[in-house]
Amino acid sequence: MSRKPLRVLTPRSILPALAVMLVLAAGAAAHANKPVPFGDRVAGPGDAEATPVNSESLSAADLDLRVGPGLEAFHKRTGEQAWSYRREGAEALYLAMAGDNAIVVWDDGMVTSVRPGDHAVRWHRAVPGLEDWLRGDGDPGADKRTDVQRKQLAKQRAAAALHTVQRDGSPWLALVTPNLTMGLRDADGDLRYNDRPANGCVYDPLRAVHTDYAVLIPRTCTNSSGQAVSGGITGYRLDSNGWAMSTGPAATVKVLDRSRVEVTDGPIVPPRVFDTKAAAPETACGSLDAPFAAVRPQGGCTDPSAPVADAPAAPAGGAGPTATDGPADTGAPTAPAGDQP
Repeated sequence: MSRKPLRVLTPRSILPALAVMLVLAAGAAAHANKPVPFGDRVAGPGDAEATPVNSESLSAADLDLRVGPGLEAFHKRTGEQAWSYRREGAEALYLAMAGDNAIVVWDDGMVTSVRPGDHAVRWHRAVPGLEDWLRGDGDPGADKRTDVQRKQLAKQRAAAALHTVQRDGSPWLALVTPNLTMGLRDADGDLRYNDRPANGCVYDPLRAVHTDYAVLIPRTCTNSSGQAVSGGITGYRLDSNGWAMSTGPAATVKVLDRSRVEVTDGPIVPPRVFDTKAAAPETACGSLDAPFAAVRPQGGCTDPSAPVADAPAAPAGGAGPTATDGPADTGAPTAPAGDQP
């Protein structure tokens, strides 16, 4: 600005100062009306502003967490609402826990992590293609679905898309769509891997399962006529390399315990057991590879060279059969049970 007294300033010398003041005022107004990132809004009971919570006095174990329309938290002891987490223009569809943190899938394809103890939103991650798959607009007969059916479909697919792996001390999660799978570290939402199926193949999230160590995702491959010609199952882990196995197009995976799954691949091939912790198949008893197997069946195998236990000795004195024994063999034919008095 000019150093002259204000009474002698010309209009030209005042304009730069007014411009600076207008810019500052506009910036302050924009900052005051700046939307919350991702439309987040955390509120206390009755939509009041949520207050900080002492994480030592409140934890995920103290709360009952529910989804719809956002993430709602209620005190287990009293049933009263503790807080709610909403996102403007989006609806929460599915909730899963990764350690002590809540992972929420939203209908706009966003995935968020929330720490229930102090209702802090930890991270956001958008999953390409997830929103379209949740909506299912391109599916055959999609135009005939009712609103209720569309919402049910979205919730079913959201549950199939999210898999949380409770690996001790470092949980992680996988997001699965037909054309993409992503692995995220729960600690910070960092993307650790992403993978797409081969040409002519798609993942089947509705058949995907997870253990405490891995996520297993079946895939189906089709020929130029659209007929399913083959399939496979890919296993993903965060702490080591994954694996892949060839199957038919309709193979199913069933979780047996924290680490083992059973793969059923039609009526001809016998079911196989795979250990996701050891990343190796379970070797069947009697197999030539059994002595060298990395994973043996639960309970072990019976040693064929072990002596067979002797039959129980007869009672002293040569007494006849006891009340628990079957009828004595007299050499005569025995009448059917139905014909006996």
